[in-house]
Amino acid sequence: MVSGRADAAASGLALIADPTRARMLSLILARPDGRATVTELAAELGLRQPTVSHHAKALHDEGVLVRTPEGRRAWYSVAPDQAERVGDLLGAPASAADPTTDAAVLERIASDLADRFAGVFGPETVARYVRESHELLAERSGITRRLPSLTAQFAAERLSALATAEPQQPRADGGRSVPEVLFVCVQNAGRSQMAAAILRHLAGDRVHVRTAGSAPADALRPAVVSALDEIGVPVGGEFPKPLTDEVVRAADVVVTMGCGDACPIYPGRRYLDWELDDPLGLPLERVRDIRDRIEAHVRDLLASLDIA
Repeated sequence: MVSGRADAAASGLALIADPTRARMLSLILARPDGRATVTELAAELGLRQPTVSHHAKALHDEGVLVRTPEGRRAWYSVAPDQAERVGDLLGAPASAADPTTDAAVLERIASDLADRFAGVFGPETVARYVRESHELLAERSGITRRLPSLTAQFAAERLSALATAEPQQPRADGGRSVPEVLFVCVQNAGRSQMAAAILRHLAGDRVHVRTAGSAPADALRPAVVSALDEIGVPVGGEFPKPLTDEVVRAADVVVTMGCGDACPIYPGRRYLDWELDDPLGLPLERVRDIRDRIEAHVRDLLASLDIA
């Protein structure tokens, strides 16, 4: 009997782990009434309705989704007995936040990062970056889901950039072994994320890549994730991040895409501006075109970098 339950749980996990189905469930859970039609999901995902219907049926047959007909429309919602499991698997936010707990969590993050950056930055500097990173993500990006873990990731990236940007560190044209590339767009949810994902995929650890946005969104665009998935390029644990000074100072190459003069200019850096349409709200076909143009730019950039 236990084996049967384990098999069922594993089957449900594999079903939800599908990227398209996971995004469908995330969109449904994010809605105020907790339900959506296939038509609405297809529009938000940039997919054809038959494709979304196929995934919805699979989730319904497994008991993850409930189908409620209303006239000619059918609404899909997460089954009540599956809500907690689905929320855990998708990393859904808690219903309420305890300020005392938040303070304790930030203190723990700061302590862990202070150990990680021992000998580079003092505990006070680390704690300040953790607090600032938490505020930037919560206020400028509007992120609520996985905010503590994203705060730790964002603060660590900023501290790493700050260490790289120190004056004693040579620039790429002065012999730094791994060049630093920063991609910046407006929301850091589309163009810059596609460029970064493709460069990481092509270059591996030969290039260090960062991204940022002048007005970051709260999540990556589903159509962007789908377009990258189609060519086998993962986005990993990336998320929209605000543009901060230290990531610009750490970069050897700064690539901007539609963010105007939001990016500060520092001497010794190479600046590029790629004219690309914003994929926000565009159908998947248009997003694919933007992806392919970005890939061509990235390949040219990679060929121009002085790497082994």
